[in-house]
Amino acid sequence: MKNTTKITLGLLGAVAAGVVIGLMVAPEKGSETRKRIKRTTGSWVDQLGNILSSGQDAAHDIKENAKGIKHAAEEKIRRAKESMG
Repeated sequence: MKNTTKITLGLLGAVAAGVVIGLMVAPEKGSETRKRIKRTTGSWVDQLGNILSSGQDAAHDIKENAKGIKHAAEEKIRRAKESMG
């Protein structure tokens, strides 16, 4: 995992912890506070999952494009060798 990813995840974790602590000390019923925590964290988990999934999709696309470029370059080199030989 890259350092940028680690820092981002660390910051997200710190923000989430701060929000949860803030909700826990809010002057509401415990059941309401738990519902708010559940909604908030569920939403964040979904968003984080979407971000990570799109990042993996992008990485896969880049890898596939790189393979295509490599294959095309190898083919050009092969043709150049054949034309010289």
